Amino acid sequence: MSDNKVTMYGAEWCGDCRRSKKFLDSNNVNYTYVDVEHDDAGKDKAISICGKQSIPVIAFNDGTFLVEPSDIDLKKKLEELSVL
Repeated sequence: MSDNKVTMYGAEWCGDCRRSKKFLDSNNVNYTYVDVEHDDAGKDKAISICGKQSIPVIAFNDGTFLVEPSDIDLKKKLEELSVL
């Protein structure tokens, strides 16, 4: 596992968010979780990152991000960053 910073913006009611969070947890990825339902600044940040109100938004320290990624796309990105 690497020290690459991963931030996930999501909400507990969101099925895609729960799936992505489960993937990160099961792969022991060190990440910060921001619940946009309870954090207005986090919600605004997620919108500013992807340009729309859509979750999950998963942001990486290389300046890239994924919106509503499949587990396959998330795995590929984490491998590219040597997090997995």
